[in-house]
Amino acid sequence: MRTYLYLSTAVAGVIMATGNALGQCVVTQDCAAMGYTKSSCPDGNGVKCPFGNSWFCVDLCGSGYKYTCSGTGYAGGVGSACGGKYTSCTCAGKYSWNGSACTACGSSYKYTCTGTGYAGGSGTACGGYYTKCNCASPYTWSSGTCKCDSSYAYACSGTGYSGGSGTACGGKYTACTCTSGYEWKNGSCQKQTQNGAVGELYYCNGKVVGVRATGMGFYVALRDLGSMNWTSANSQCRNYSFCGNVKGTLPTREQLLLIYQNKSRVNSLLSTNGGTKMTNGWYWSSTDYGYNGYYVVDMSNGNVATNGYNGYGDDYVRPVLASY
Repeated sequence: MRTYLYLSTAVAGVIMATGNALGQCVVTQDCAAMGYTKSSCPDGNGVKCPFGNSWFCVDLCGSGYKYTCSGTGYAGGVGSACGGKYTSCTCAGKYSWNGSACTACGSSYKYTCTGTGYAGGSGTACGGYYTKCNCASPYTWSSGTCKCDSSYAYACSGTGYSGGSGTACGGKYTACTCTSGYEWKNGSCQKQTQNGAVGELYYCNGKVVGVRATGMGFYVALRDLGSMNWTSANSQCRNYSFCGNVKGTLPTREQLLLIYQNKSRVNSLLSTNGGTKMTNGWYWSSTDYGYNGYYVVDMSNGNVATNGYNGYGDDYVRPVLASY
């Protein structure tokens, strides 16, 4: 709006005649025309019109700063604020930024997909949660978790075990490897079912039935057959089965002397494999000395003697296995 100051004709003539300006008409500026259109500016970012109360506002932040990033689901702003506002926001919990606001994730977004057996989320995350997860081999996704298949059932530790077979899952394996003398059978390491000579032991269907000290060329039965005359001793030893049709014999004098010389080791093997130690007494041998007499050996001291005509008298009997 323009304002004018009016002077009378007389006064105007005086001014013109004398050349003295007592006053003049001044046209005031229009604030709105000059851009002062606001009644106030946010945060005082503007200039007040010198001819009125209106303001010319200045946007120092730019139009992108428009989010306060506060309220339910908000965790704060991204970057630095300008005028208390941000260009975008970070969201809390199960909320996700959709470009203009933090919106709640659906109920299916419930897995963080972290921890043992996890290889990350499947698909797109919402608020750090996924609808399902990827699993690291050999784990599989089942019932909302990465877990081991039921076939991973064996810890593979203990007597007879040498470790697991293949890759472990949750510290267990689908099968185990076994130490020498054991075999994997029916979900465990079991003693091998052996038949025949294995070092100092002779097996029948996996069970020790004879022992020998290293260097002896024959195996000794686990127990005495008792005390009897030579004829019975010889017969029973020939019919003694170490394993099926593998029969024993009555030991020779030299074999009995070898047993005595290795008695400590033989007795130890007998004891640890379910047998009984050699008796400290006289044992029949198959070696004759003539006139139907046979040698006997005292297992307490290694003495050798002869025992009566036709093998009368009772002495101890222990079968041996010389051919195997």
